[in-house]
Amino acid sequence: MKILLSFSVMAALFLNSCGSTAPKKPAYPVRKTVPAVVPAVSNTGSSTTPAAQAEREYQALTKTYKSETAAVLTDMLNGSSDPTRTSVTAENKSRCNIVLTVSGNNYFKKIPIGINKKAAVMVPKNQNYNFSGMICDAVYQKTKFVSSAYSLVLSNQAD
Repeated sequence: MKILLSFSVMAALFLNSCGSTAPKKPAYPVRKTVPAVVPAVSNTGSSTTPAAQAEREYQALTKTYKSETAAVLTDMLNGSSDPTRTSVTAENKSRCNIVLTVSGNNYFKKIPIGINKKAAVMVPKNQNYNFSGMICDAVYQKTKFVSSAYSLVLSNQAD
């Protein structure tokens, strides 16, 4: 009887080890691929906010920007010696640095304007110009026909 029981146990173990042809699960955990999740962009303190992007653009632009101060002052004080160009001045009264984009027919320029500073450019006369930029967290955009010296004040504070 002992021989029969031993034989049965050995046969069961042998058949059990030969049983399934399916691959065995590894003893270690397997990493599953998970689809990439795009993190939500925060409006507070994130370096990808429009205000942060505008500040980075301002910092980069100040390194290469060439001011037209002499031509603008001549235009403002004596009248332009060039009948085809006039000055546009912008004053930044906001609490953030600004990059003002001035674009018109065959004209495009980005002007960095620091906090409580003024900047100016000479533009061709008698054209429509689009003035745009970020004033802290607000978008500024205005279209104006410029035929003579033009000045604008940019602010994010209520008057």
